[in-house]
Amino acid sequence: MTAPGASTAGGGFVPVVGPAAADVVEGQVMLARHTNGTALCVGRLDGKLFAVKDSCPHSEFPLSEGTLYANGELECCWHGARFDCRSGRVLRGPAEDDLVKFEVEEREGRIWVRRAR
Repeated sequence: MTAPGASTAGGGFVPVVGPAAADVVEGQVMLARHTNGTALCVGRLDGKLFAVKDSCPHSEFPLSEGTLYANGELECCWHGARFDCRSGRVLRGPAEDDLVKFEVEEREGRIWVRRAR
């Protein structure tokens, strides 16, 4: 069943609930929500949007409260775990698992996502 306001058109992408694409400033991260309620950390690096599940795999702290560095590293501000925001790959512990990554598209000023395959 499709969530209210969601569309199955476009290869499984759904619009996020929360910020518009223009609200996501270069080098910063924000909280958004998937139409199924999953919290997402969305950000912009080198002009491109990215989205990962808003939960550090180490202790489930919200990554949207962390820091995005110019080199693309996303740091959890609780215990300092770092991840590549483009791939979700863990770069520094204490986290051991990669992030849940989403593919992102901008459509008519909105952010659309689908779980990366």
